[in-house]
Parts: sequence; structure tokens; C-alpha cells
Amino acid sequence: MPDFLNLTGKTFVVLGVANRKSVAWFTAKTLEEQGATVIYSVRSPARKASLEAQLAGKSVFVCDVEAEGAAELLAAEIVAAGHGPIHGIVHSIAFANYSEGFKPFHATKRKDFLQATAISAFSLVEVANAFKPFLARNASVVTIGISSLQVTPDNYGYMGPIKAALDSASRFLAKSFSADSEVRFNVVGSGPLKTSASAGIPGYLESYLYAEKLTFRKRNLSTQEVANTVVFLLSDRSSGLNATTVTVDAGLGSNFFDAEIVRLAMRPVIVPGNPNPKI
Repeated sequence: MPDFLNLTGKTFVVLGVANRKSVAWFTAKTLEEQGATVIYSVRSPARKASLEAQLAGKSVFVCDVEAEGAAELLAAEIVAAGHGPIHGIVHSIAFANYSEGFKPFHATKRKDFLQATAISAFSLVEVANAFKPFLARNASVVTIGISSLQVTPDNYGYMGPIKAALDSASRFLAKSFSADSEVRFNVVGSGPLKTSASAGIPGYLESYLYAEKLTFRKRNLSTQEVANTVVFLLSDRSSGLNATTVTVDAGLGSNFFDAEIVRLAMRPVIVPGNPNPKI
């Protein structure tokens, strides 16, 4: 059977592997199934230790992008280990400090916003710059965004604008790299997923279940579906896609006026002791 994606023998760096539920994990495993070599990047030595059994025999490096110079060190270590050229990079990294609960956007703390921006958005710029000398001429860089940058759930906090910055940074990188290469940059705009990271967001479950009702198929995304799109964008078969966001949300963003949701929202509410129902 022909290798449609043409990934066999190619080398990819996957940043942000957290656990077996993460987008990075599913992407890495799918790449390996397609015959590619995957270089894993995790946030900390503790994370590396927690994945030791699952990643035995794999090339695993530690990179905390919050630390200045971490991306350059990662690139140098990977090349020193004999890997290269790099045919693609997966940037699946995000962080927001919700320790004080959710606040109105205007009450966002400066330090929290800047920290989340550095980790979740600017790290893409640093990683791209660090790996630029070691990328194949037509390499592909893919980052994980969100399906809607205009309207995000209240419990997503201030991450909406930061994901918008990530989306924009990807496009500017595509333009910048085009001066002397054919390296592509694209974003996968994912709908809500059931991951360990999302489980830690207060109130996320309600938003997740609501989103499921808005999908055309009435079934939420699987992480594998998002990973499949990432792998496609890493492959030569997506060579015509650059500086764009591919939305993967099972129709969620096109179904705001779903009949069932409208009916439930407009259902009269009976208040005990009040004969007049409210809508």
C-alpha cells in the first residue's frame, strides 16, 4: 500500500508531551505508526520520570520554555544527539494561572498574562528561531490553537487573547521564514477536548457537554481526530497550506442556533408561587 503521507524515515520534534491523554501524545504515536522518528520534549525532569515506562527507548529531552534560552538548548541537545534534519515540529504547549479562580478579563493580572503569553504563544517564536538552522527546507511547524478566537467560554479565562496571539505569531513566522525557506507554519484550531489539562479548569465539564450538543453529530471531538489533522499538516500532502488555521470542531462553530439548544434556552421557567412563567 502506498505511503500516502510520505512520513516514513522523517524526523519530528513534538513539544508538550504531558501524558497519554494529551494532543502531543496522540500526535507522536500516530507519527510513529506512519514510520516517522519522534523526538519527545517534556516540561520537567519529573514529567520525564512519569513517562519513563511509556517512552522507554525513545529520545526524550527536557525543555521548560518559560526559562530563557531553553529552546536554544533543546535544539543544541537534539542535534548533538545526532538527530537531523528535522522535518517538522509540533508545538503543543499552553499554560495559564487559574489559582485565584476566574476573574473578568479586565481584572487579569499583568504577571499572569505575561507568563501565559511567554509560555503559550511566544515560545513558538523561540522554538522556530532555535531550530531554524536544523530544519529541512520544506519542514512543517504545527501549533495547537482553539476553534474560535472570537467567542470563548467564560471559564477559559484570559487564554482567548493569548491563543489569538499564538495564531497571529504562526502567520508572521510563515512570512518571516519564507524569505529563505519553504518552511510552513499552520495552526490546528481545536474544539473542546477531554484532556488532563482541561480537567483542571473549573467548570470545564459543563462547557464540554454544551459544546457536544452543538456539534452536528452530537458527539464531541476525540483527541485522536485532532492529532490526525496535525499529522496531515506535518506531511507533504498539505504542502499547499501555509499561514492558516484548520478548524477541527465537528461543526461546533457553525451550529450556534441548533434547534434543540434554542428550544431548551427558551423553555419557560416556572417560579414557585408565581403564576406567570418567565423566559
